[in-house]
Amino acid sequence: DVQLQASGGGSVQAGGSLRLSCAASGFSFDTYAIGWFRQAPGQERQGVSCLSSSNGILYYAESVKGRFTISSDNDKNMVYLQMNSLKPEDTAVYYCVADPRYYGKIDYEYDYWGQGTQVTVSS
Repeated sequence: DVQLQASGGGSVQAGGSLRLSCAASGFSFDTYAIGWFRQAPGQERQGVSCLSSSNGILYYAESVKGRFTISSDNDKNMVYLQMNSLKPEDTAVYYCVADPRYYGKIDYEYDYWGQGTQVTVSS
């Protein structure tokens, strides 16, 4: 079974940094796309970043470009999201996602979701 376990959320002040981690199991990073979505209160889920090694695809939402970096450790089956220069508008629950075929920005296209980790950025 595919499982995704996100961690690393917390509360920081604006300008601070956090690193989210996602422990993945049940699939190969070579064939799946992996990424992060977020959902702020009262808002729709937003694709933050996605990495597809097999397709050489990597994307970031415009709002996080230059501040967030996605990476993976295939040997450890871990995905990370390094978040720097955090802003209050980054406050959301962050979800780790994976899919064997899709690697875009549409949330319902991803088959597998982790449980989410809360990130709160205060001004």
